[in-house]
Amino acid sequence: MSDWKLAYHANCWGALGGDAVGVTSITQLAYRTFGDMDRALSEIAAAGYQGVELFDGNLLDHSTVGFRQILANTGLQLVAAYAGGNFIFDDILPEELARVTRAADRAAELGAPHLVVGGGAKRFDGIREADYHKLAAALDRVKDVAEARGLRAHYHPHLSTIVEGPASVAKIFDLTAIDFCPDTAHLAAAGGDPAQLIRDHAARISYVHLKGFQRDPFAFTPLDRGDIPTAPILQALRDTGFDGWVCAELDAWPDPAEGARLSMDYLKNH
Repeated sequence: MSDWKLAYHANCWGALGGDAVGVTSITQLAYRTFGDMDRALSEIAAAGYQGVELFDGNLLDHSTVGFRQILANTGLQLVAAYAGGNFIFDDILPEELARVTRAADRAAELGAPHLVVGGGAKRFDGIREADYHKLAAALDRVKDVAEARGLRAHYHPHLSTIVEGPASVAKIFDLTAIDFCPDTAHLAAAGGDPAQLIRDHAARISYVHLKGFQRDPFAFTPLDRGDIPTAPILQALRDTGFDGWVCAELDAWPDPAEGARLSMDYLKNH
């Protein structure tokens, strides 16, 4: 595959979680993979990828100088930092934006082109229409934070948030100016056709998360395993003139290096 530069997310090299202190101190909450990032980046590079995306917590665990050395040792480029928030609760929004700003600062210091955020909390008593407007306004503020630092901001629809399937994806991108980072597996799991969603929103897509999805039992998989054919997704990207970074990923896999290699093997041949 020569169409795009290929990155891999380091989220698979340990258990996924966050910072427990964030339960009571919102500004301290961050996504994190509880694993060895030096190993992760080394194995991502060995699998043939050119870039890497990290959770905000893992990125901020390292000093700028220290992480720059890891990148130099592996030959990888930091492509994106991933952060998130509830984004619908007025009282804590400044705290959440402060967290996103810290991640954006570090990503910019390390020369990353992208900032990705997920979120949009589901309330215990159900989604309110106003929540979409609150989320959209927060995402516009994330976009401003990113642009002030030379980054391009993206919203990543995600299972368990108020933006999952095609209808809610269309709704939120009518309300916000932020770019759309499609995660092909999450979109499919929510009942969407990832290839069609890429075509429908092509003007808003400059960065992509690519992975496979298996419906029963529910699991994310390396590319083209499970129930999502990857070829139509790649064709949609080509047909719409996409020319950015593509980030393959797996939220979990018994041997993360093997998962990275399996997806790269597919991409090399397609």
